[in-house]
Amino acid sequence: MSQHDCDCATVQQVATGDRAILPKGAKTIPIYVMGKRYEVPETLTIMKAMEYAGFKFLRGAGCRGGICGACPTVYRKEGDYKLHFGLACQTVVEPNMYLAQIPFYPANRASYDIEAIEPVAESVHALYPELFRCVACNNCTKACPMGVQVLDYISAIKQGDIARAAHLSFDCIQCGLCASRCMGELPQYHIAQLVRRIYGKYIQPKAEHLRKRVQEIESGKYDAMLENLQKMDKAQLEKLYKEREREPDMAPLGTWMPKDTQYL
Repeated sequence: MSQHDCDCATVQQVATGDRAILPKGAKTIPIYVMGKRYEVPETLTIMKAMEYAGFKFLRGAGCRGGICGACPTVYRKEGDYKLHFGLACQTVVEPNMYLAQIPFYPANRASYDIEAIEPVAESVHALYPELFRCVACNNCTKACPMGVQVLDYISAIKQGDIARAAHLSFDCIQCGLCASRCMGELPQYHIAQLVRRIYGKYIQPKAEHLRKRVQEIESGKYDAMLENLQKMDKAQLEKLYKEREREPDMAPLGTWMPKDTQYL
């Protein structure tokens, strides 16, 4: 068996009988998964195309909504020297793509107690001294499938601005593609996670509505409602769920309130 014929650690090939049935007249295109050619429908995402080709995801499938970061993919396009990056659940296949799945990228993560850590940039610098190996090549930003300005938040951390770094890295989904391209070998996504934890615990203004809700829960305001729900059978719960008051899909942000506000 050649290397190209081997299944990668992420996926396992299953019988071709598990393939989807193509609609009449549907066009297929060739793609290469770990070096092996497959014909797949041209409208599918990478993840769905791999499943169509006979792969079963054992890990790296995740949410399928572009949020969890479990399906990072590196690929090349025909005639293009550049490496491209995306999430398998969001990126649509193109003819003659060469694909490689990276469900996990090994990167060191520092050990710390968030309850004991000092909320200053020097704490981050001490835990991740490799920060200062950054050469500002910006490969990390180019690799990010979420469009996060990775180099900018790394620079902000080096400059001591935790709040800015937390905001800039907010959309990070921990896929690890930034670390896979880093010339300085930084684990950017782990560093950003620490910064957001410090910001959320120590720096960000406390939410008054959250404090109020915690007090209401601790006071027992919702105990009777929860006890009543626990006594209901499945049919009653389904009826209650289907008849619940819902916010209109197109309601302007912050303008809608339910008629029944007793549990707010």
